[in-house]
Amino acid sequence: MPKPIDDSGEMTKHIVITGVAHGLGRAMTQEFIALGHQVMGCDVDCEAIAQLQQQFPEHYFKCVDVMHDSQVKAWADEIEADHSAPDLLINNAGVMHPLASLWEIPASTVDRILDVNVKGVIHVIRHLVPMMVAQQRGTIINISAKWGRIAAPQAALFCASKWAIEGLTQALAKELPLGMAAVTFSPTAVHTQALEIIHGVEKAKTYITPNFWASETVPVLLSIGSEMNGRSLT
Repeated sequence: MPKPIDDSGEMTKHIVITGVAHGLGRAMTQEFIALGHQVMGCDVDCEAIAQLQQQFPEHYFKCVDVMHDSQVKAWADEIEADHSAPDLLINNAGVMHPLASLWEIPASTVDRILDVNVKGVIHVIRHLVPMMVAQQRGTIINISAKWGRIAAPQAALFCASKWAIEGLTQALAKELPLGMAAVTFSPTAVHTQALEIIHGVEKAKTYITPNFWASETVPVLLSIGSEMNGRSLT
């Protein structure tokens, strides 16, 4: 069945985004919708998900904790049954820890950072990418960070999680069929909750807003094709 065409004459894309309730995820969701694309998103914040669903009833939002494989699988099964396979999958959900030396970080924080930032991405890929592989097209964008490519003191745990995503993505890129792509994308500094943890609220306010970032970045994300497979983008 051919996909609908939006008002600009472009084919409508089916886009799956994790972590859609706040920050970059919410801003990307709103921008993709404004451009006429179909968004399917999830987040652990159930109240915010309900608000998004009410605001955008023609789209599909689900309360899902990506740390839990069973929840991701159930969400993916619903997408496969009721919607088209993603043209664009954006693994955006991620968390930041308060800056501290590695030996000062409690085990519970270690578990949460790795469960969300690494295992969460793996769960989503395992359950959503097979339907993309079946149609032999589509792009997977794993949101990385500057600290996924260079080391930073007091951020060793976060660095480890994002370095893992860089390596995972490069390996995944070699497994995909021709016509598909897996890339990492490192945003510039944007005023998000993570940046407030790093710099404090007042300094974070001096950086660009998520909405401005999304307006500049979403067209770039839409342009990523199979020729960019395996790249680390910014």
